[in-house]
Amino acid sequence: MRIFITGGGGLLGSKLAEVAIAEGNEVFSGHCHHVPEFGVGVKFDLENPAEISKAIIDVNPDVVFHTAALTDVDKCETDADLAHRINVRGTELVSEAARDVGSFLVYVSTDYVFDGKNGMYREDDETSPVNRYGRTKLLGEEFCDCVARTCVIYGARPASGKANFALWLIERLGQGGEVSIVTDQYVTPTLNTNLAEMLIEAGEKGLRGTFHMAGATRVSRYEFARELCDVFGFDEDLVVPSKMADMRWNAKRPSDSSLDTSKASMCLERGPLALKESLEALKEEML
Repeated sequence: MRIFITGGGGLLGSKLAEVAIAEGNEVFSGHCHHVPEFGVGVKFDLENPAEISKAIIDVNPDVVFHTAALTDVDKCETDADLAHRINVRGTELVSEAARDVGSFLVYVSTDYVFDGKNGMYREDDETSPVNRYGRTKLLGEEFCDCVARTCVIYGARPASGKANFALWLIERLGQGGEVSIVTDQYVTPTLNTNLAEMLIEAGEKGLRGTFHMAGATRVSRYEFARELCDVFGFDEDLVVPSKMADMRWNAKRPSDSSLDTSKASMCLERGPLALKESLEALKEEML
């Protein structure tokens, strides 16, 4: 396949490019601020309609993977206009350009489209975001051929100048420092390598509709940290329990946004991984 990835320098985009190249695909990695490590770099800005159109038309890909977004939940809450320009209008522009060249568009969405009252959400469950980030990502879903909702992405390398949740834990715990982790926020954490494989397969098959492509295990963030300690050999007593109410967040977070991944498991040959298997794969990648 000839592939164009938006957000090619990010945590997911860079891994998506790496995996796609390893599988023999021709990859073009769109970027704005961070030069991608994998794929042919294509400079463009989600706030610039002309750049978006030119980039996608010039590449003329079979599949566009739209991973770029304003993912800072608190920033979205405090700058509503920016969140809408990037997450909604930017997605619409990518969709229009993809349609103009006949590209299949795979969009990476979020568990934050749900209110968190129930957990283990299925694809056809009612959406009701509790923050602006979730609302803008939900609006973006309307423009895309394949919607892949995911949750708490982590991986073996920092991207876009930032460590992900797992790497932050590994760094702190490896230094013998305590970490305060909430016990009352439940998620289905997702290894970026596993997600990249699922996305590529969805693009190859041209799967239309909405799919929950996340880790297969529902855990609290506290339980995730404890499981990571077990796999990496850290002292579990360094993980200190806390509550969501203790966090100084600008935006409200859902308390249980875990995703039911059974549909993805049935439709994909390389489906969602259980947490322990994912963490062991993460450890192997880091080694």
